[in-house]
Amino acid sequence: MSIQHKETIPDDIKVYGAKVNNLKNIDVSVPLNAFVAITGVSGSGKSSLAMGTLYAEGARRYLNALSTYTRRRIGQDAHPNVTKIEYLPSAIALRQRPTVPGNRSTVGTMSEGLNVLRLMFSRLGSYTCPNGHTVPPTIKVAQAMDVQGHEMGKIKCPTCGVKFAAPSAESFAFNAEGACKECQGTGKVRQILKSALIEDENETIEQGAVASWHLPGRNFMPSVAREVGIRIDIPFKDLTDHEKDLVFNGPANKYQISMPSRTGRVFNLNAKYENAFAAVEDSMKTTKNPRSIKRLNRFYEFGTCPRCHGARFDPDVYKTKLMGKNIAEVSDMSLLDLIPFMDQLAKALPNDMHELATSLINEFKGSIKPLYDLGLDYLTLSRAGNTLSTGELQRIQLGRTLRSQTTGVLYVLDEPSVGLHAANVAGLINILHQLVSQGNSLVVVDHNIDIIAAADYIIEIGPKAGRLGGQVIDYGTPAEVKQKPNSIIAPFLKGQGKIIERPQAPENEIFKHGQIDLHITKRHNLSDVGVKIPKNRLTVFSGYSGAGKSTLVMGGLVTAMQRQANDQPLPDYIDQFNSAGLSRVIEIDSVPIGKNVRSTVATYCGIWDSVRKLFASTPLAKRHHWNEGHFSYNVKDGACPNCQGTGTISLDVQYLPDMTMTCPVCHGKRYAPDTLAVKWHEYSIADILGLSVVEAEQVFKAEPKILNTLEALDQMGLGYLILGESTPILSGGEAQRLKLVSQMGRKQDDTLFVFDEPSVGLHPKDVEVLNQVFQQLIDKGATLAVIEHDLDVIMNADYVIDLGPKGGNLGGKVVATGTPADIARANDSQTGIYLAKRMKLDHLL
Repeated sequence: MSIQHKETIPDDIKVYGAKVNNLKNIDVSVPLNAFVAITGVSGSGKSSLAMGTLYAEGARRYLNALSTYTRRRIGQDAHPNVTKIEYLPSAIALRQRPTVPGNRSTVGTMSEGLNVLRLMFSRLGSYTCPNGHTVPPTIKVAQAMDVQGHEMGKIKCPTCGVKFAAPSAESFAFNAEGACKECQGTGKVRQILKSALIEDENETIEQGAVASWHLPGRNFMPSVAREVGIRIDIPFKDLTDHEKDLVFNGPANKYQISMPSRTGRVFNLNAKYENAFAAVEDSMKTTKNPRSIKRLNRFYEFGTCPRCHGARFDPDVYKTKLMGKNIAEVSDMSLLDLIPFMDQLAKALPNDMHELATSLINEFKGSIKPLYDLGLDYLTLSRAGNTLSTGELQRIQLGRTLRSQTTGVLYVLDEPSVGLHAANVAGLINILHQLVSQGNSLVVVDHNIDIIAAADYIIEIGPKAGRLGGQVIDYGTPAEVKQKPNSIIAPFLKGQGKIIERPQAPENEIFKHGQIDLHITKRHNLSDVGVKIPKNRLTVFSGYSGAGKSTLVMGGLVTAMQRQANDQPLPDYIDQFNSAGLSRVIEIDSVPIGKNVRSTVATYCGIWDSVRKLFASTPLAKRHHWNEGHFSYNVKDGACPNCQGTGTISLDVQYLPDMTMTCPVCHGKRYAPDTLAVKWHEYSIADILGLSVVEAEQVFKAEPKILNTLEALDQMGLGYLILGESTPILSGGEAQRLKLVSQMGRKQDDTLFVFDEPSVGLHPKDVEVLNQVFQQLIDKGATLAVIEHDLDVIMNADYVIDLGPKGGNLGGKVVATGTPADIARANDSQTGIYLAKRMKLDHLL
């Protein structure tokens, strides 16, 4: 049978007049039912086209098909700034940086596999009656669960005849009834570290030896301690055991003390004694301020719950078993082992339970199979979500999407290669092709050369960033784009791009300046792992996703440096650490800067205070007696009274999405009219916010303090950023480089910089700049430790520590160390396989 109208079915999404962010009123055709890669340098407008235009409008149109009641309950995006879009399917997006799960999330809850497993334990398990007899699996349990009223779930023990309630699925939920009573289902308990309560045992209490008595409102506690009978004028270490016990555990009795004031008057107080532990506990109970909580957390350590041993479940539920295993034991099995376990379970059950078991087992397999296919078979259902790498989170998010097996959907993926090892990228590409083969359209924003080369069609945005970008500079198949003379990505697709951007240390001089020594006994999947990190060099930690890089660097190296800097004991899993004389550690991650539009490039990098002082020094400002505070858009006097300094207003339009529009009073300038009337060198303060970094360099040539910061931004490849640009919308790579600006003007020979995937969101041309920034830090004496998968970054390293061989229980080992060439030749290194291919392509091996 011929299909009617087939000849009229469109081949492309047609976009007309896209003006989102920096897009220059572009028209573009995006092929349907194809894998389309959008590429371009950072800030060129890729995400504005993919997420801000295609996804925003596709999602909006889909939501418009729902009822008014439903739409009011769903966060909606406003209509994007585009003239017209034709033939646009409903859209689903996967963001660049998945939200880090809370401490209650696990792989089981995120994949929904645990929900099915709880049902299986409730319906297919063997139970223990109140008298201790084992009740084997029976179909009667499932039938009993359908009974209404008090008899729901009641079964009879075949041995002693007692009637009892079989546990329901909720009984196995660690976020509900099945939670451990000690830790409330988190698997962790917070305990105050006794060692953290004493700042320096050589000091007296009078000098401040008890750290928790430095907390607000407790400066008089040493005087109370003296009344308790504790000597406060001798070193803490010389106190008797009884006196020390009173410091830590003394009762909360009241004592009369005399307190002199600054004026010389003496006040008599009836003060309650608060021991060192109580001072922390009481402070934690009475504060909700995030900064205060962060300060208090230095007194705590989060240990494994002694009752459930970290499993989260109440041990009472362990009496119910599947093939002799309780729910904690099954949750601790890897996905690789779970599938054969489920097959054996189906065979072990009575015949009349096979239909129910098959249904539940198939549902369970369906929830974990996408993770299995995406190379996450080493994970366990019990693995905490907040311990997963970005790449693992991305793939779990993608796995949930794949389960739906939809057709006719536009999938928009923003940097799906983030956090993925080159071996994982190959599997990801297969998944992306599967999405298209199911009858969907796929738009991927990415910089990974392998992903771009695997696409059916490429759209290149540029030519540069910010105001110099926002145009379609090339489009076509990968083969066609390779031949385009103006294409920025073409040289990298052909293996002709410049790769090595910094002078690498000679192999025999890598450890010339010394080394950091670190040894971890047991932490997550790391066991007996020791590393040597060369000082004043660029060291890259590479390896399979989930191999243990973050555990080694963040949980090991950074924690050890921070503990040492605060004179605190090392965690029990670190038994050896030598900092090589480094005293500071600075973490540079790609977490967005700020939370709203009030945080801008100018305010974050620290130049705005100086700019406001310049405006306050003008004759007109002095006549009005305005100081620099008047030129802050966060202060009522200077800010636009209509938008309170945000430059935009939000309108509640009933059942339609809230509309954000430019403030009609200040026209987006943030300031009140009288503030804008003040001019410095013919510029209003709003005019300054509208300048790019490069433009501002010319304006502030005679202001060294401001100019130095602007030049540092420019040297990091951020010259295109607008001073008034909101920092939360910057890409991960831009955020990392902006965080570095304040560190560039000083010597760094005492500092360890730790970068977590600094190539996030960076085009290969931007990676060139990143490697140059690394060298600037090295030249100032800094030591760099970088977690990275990007082969261009790895190839520029002085030293590489490669973990693996794979992830999870199959990782956790140092498989190779040395120069990039050494890693490329290593037989056991997964990284080496792909690094060798790339280095040969670029004639480096």
